[in-house]
Amino acid sequence: MRTVIAGGHGQIALRLERLLAGRGDEVAGLIRRPGQASDLLSAGAEPAVCDLETASVDEVARHLQGADAAVFAAGAGPGSGSGRKETVDRAAAVLFADAAEHAGVRRFLVISSMGANADLTEPPAGMDPVFATYLRAKGAADDAVRARPALDWTVLRPGRLTDGPGTGRVRLAPETGRADITRDDVAAVLVALLDEPRTTGRTLELIGGDTPIPDAVTDVLTGA
Repeated sequence: MRTVIAGGHGQIALRLERLLAGRGDEVAGLIRRPGQASDLLSAGAEPAVCDLETASVDEVARHLQGADAAVFAAGAGPGSGSGRKETVDRAAAVLFADAAEHAGVRRFLVISSMGANADLTEPPAGMDPVFATYLRAKGAADDAVRARPALDWTVLRPGRLTDGPGTGRVRLAPETGRADITRDDVAAVLVALLDEPRTTGRTLELIGGDTPIPDAVTDVLTGA
């Protein structure tokens, strides 16, 4: 299996690359700068320099040729302004989906955010306006991906991310409530979702929990 990951230098992306490469899959990660390549190589992934803020659909599609799956794990990151929330969290996700369609890659996973909402026009009381822009951009990107019948999409919306060691136990459901989740466990859930095509067409929230990851995925499918 060959998977191409947008935002391949991100913290979740690197964990995902290690897991996939560790089991013998082919993995490529799109990165903005050549200097990021060594981290991907250490994770067992093939680095591909491609700036999703400036690339064309054809350019991105070339990197996706022959892939079995695509994962959008890019993000503008903390400290970026509203403009980059639009160009990365929304526009780059749409571009990556366009490129996947162009390259004939059907399986498409998105790492979104809990609370993503394209209709969030006014920040709730106490919410930072830039964070509101982020949630709106993520929601718009999710909507654009979910509107594509040519993609077998799954949208994953984790809770607050932490760097503690993964537990292998989570809560995965259409709605979970808010709580923390380790980046290790997010990456492990992404692997499980890639392996289970019946999760196509679902938007799922993810937090830490008591259910082993394989069982959590099965529970989503059975409605348990």
